Amino acid sequence: MSKKLIDIVMNALEEVKGKDIVTLDVSDLTDVMDTLVVASGNSNRQVKALANNVIEDCKKAGFQPIGVEGMDTGEWVLVDLGDIVVHMMQPTTREFYDLEKLWSVRPGDVNDTNQIASNED
Repeated sequence: MSKKLIDIVMNALEEVKGKDIVTLDVSDLTDVMDTLVVASGNSNRQVKALANNVIEDCKKAGFQPIGVEGMDTGEWVLVDLGDIVVHMMQPTTREFYDLEKLWSVRPGDVNDTNQIASNED
């Protein structure tokens, strides 16, 4: 199911010209979801359009979103599809929160805060 849903999400994002689309397998980090998808839209209108397209394409394929957050502003919209959570953001918001980096740190990667600082150099 997840592979089919990922394909639907990716196609929906590409149809509306989503930028810098990234998928992350986070199944070993959390029980809440298996895959995190992050994409950028150049404006609040495009971010909303990306989210709407993901929602509509998923519904057409029989996948009902569990929740949607952020449609009011369009700066950052989250669509919760259960095993997959999709984040669509404007570039400045995406850069600020840097979800890809946040979700790429694995348990055991960092032993203490000194190692984090040395890895950022």
